[in-house]
Amino acid sequence: MTSETRTVAEAVAARWGDHRPGLWCGERVLSHHEVAGGAAARAALLDDLLPAGGVPHVGVLLDNTPEFPLWLGAAALAGAAVAGINPTRRGSELARDIVHTECPVLVTERARLPLLAGLELPGVRVLVTDEPEYGALLAPYLGAFPDASRARPADRMLLYFTSGSTGAPKAALCSQGRLAAAGHSLVAQFGLCADDVHYVCMPMFHGNAVIADWAPALVTGAGVALRRRFSASGFLADVRRYRATYFTYVGRAVSYVLATEPRPDDRENPLRLGFGTEAGAVDAAAFEERFGVRLVEGYGSSEGGAAVQWSPGTPAGAVGRAAPGLVVLDQESGRECPAAVFDSGGRLLNGEQAIGELVNRAPNPFEGYWRNPEAEAERRRGGWYWSGDLFYRDADGYLYFAGRTDDRIRVDGENLAAAMIENILARYEGADAVAVYGVPDPVTGDQVMATVAGRFDPLDFAEFLLAQPDLGTKMAPRFVRVVGRMPVTATHKIRRAALRGEGVRCADPVWWRPPGERTYRRLTPEDAEGPLVSTRGPSPVRRQGLEPRTR
Repeated sequence: MTSETRTVAEAVAARWGDHRPGLWCGERVLSHHEVAGGAAARAALLDDLLPAGGVPHVGVLLDNTPEFPLWLGAAALAGAAVAGINPTRRGSELARDIVHTECPVLVTERARLPLLAGLELPGVRVLVTDEPEYGALLAPYLGAFPDASRARPADRMLLYFTSGSTGAPKAALCSQGRLAAAGHSLVAQFGLCADDVHYVCMPMFHGNAVIADWAPALVTGAGVALRRRFSASGFLADVRRYRATYFTYVGRAVSYVLATEPRPDDRENPLRLGFGTEAGAVDAAAFEERFGVRLVEGYGSSEGGAAVQWSPGTPAGAVGRAAPGLVVLDQESGRECPAAVFDSGGRLLNGEQAIGELVNRAPNPFEGYWRNPEAEAERRRGGWYWSGDLFYRDADGYLYFAGRTDDRIRVDGENLAAAMIENILARYEGADAVAVYGVPDPVTGDQVMATVAGRFDPLDFAEFLLAQPDLGTKMAPRFVRVVGRMPVTATHKIRRAALRGEGVRCADPVWWRPPGERTYRRLTPEDAEGPLVSTRGPSPVRRQGLEPRTR
């Protein structure tokens, strides 16, 4: 496929007549030609199901089965848009997502039907892909030819929900042109080609799997191997079985793979590259050491308004160099933040001044939200794109991720970035995963709290903190919650909002370091009610208007 491809529909239709294996899922294998034909059949069916003059949307509530990419292709050919429905939502929240995106057709499977039981979904026709009625409904359309002539680059293609930390998630828009361009961009960046096999193990209702994994495979004609649901224990076996060369990840997925039992032959795999976000420098280095596979950490806002690309020469810990128009601004004054200053050990010395919100002042592909003008206006303040993410830049223009705006912690009048503290605590040998967040200080500002999944020894942890040269005097956690497994979303992002909301009053053991002390001891119910611990009420930082970031 050449760089001339401007729509997803063109890329789908181009695979007609290509009889190479194109889609694997378990024991099922479809050729590229069969995938194109299957998309064409579903597009013809969708044409007849969508009401005349109605909103051309189709909701997809599926695991990563072959039906998901087939319906993506069908929507592209039909000039419709897919709304990926998050199966971790429940009850009225799930109904709200389907109704909000105005989907007259909802595609699902038997395993997901219990989620829909009792929901009010007026005007929604439900298609169940693994029931006989679905096959009978589709049968008259089999043999349809994939016609891409109706598709235009500006046609709405995706409505994908950002995983909100508070309030209802927003449905970000993505056009056919933007999705095709994203695929071509990643192909050029990583040298992907038709001989590659893309392993799609992240859920396809999320933008990462579709934009960063499926789209580049589509525009090159590469094969796609689906995993119904992510499995750390099944990861390497799948990679070998499908001869996968490229995969994407989000959140803690990499750490889960690393937690599996190492084997002497771990490096015997066909993978060339993994691309994603939030693995962290420690896990990325461990993954390359164990599996011989480089992970590229990229940054791209969920909505597409800002992106930072890694390139050779990027310093350790940095995401990449700022493209023209990308600046770090102080959230209150709107002025550009000064460059970061580091000491000889790499410790950021002027975080209070250097950390700000990443803003794109250049033209960008952000296409807005579905039926949410208030949120859209917030993103486009002053004609710029405000990402809601914290960064700092060095004197050479390289950008460093510092967390979300709601991850900023204010301790004794100093602003700290949770992501920076997490990177330091991730070095603790007993930690499988770490989350850092602020809980209200009983007087003013915040106290630093960490949740650690894995082994925790209070004396060992205190000694570890003292040995970290880049741990600032305000950064050491006041409280440490110890869990067996880190709570995560369906896309393996840590549920920081839930952890923050529970604070120290949780079912898990919590250790704390009283003021003036260097060691940790178990927090008792009496401690929790005492004047030094009290964490009732909202954090003052959030009351000052730093709105929580929704992803």
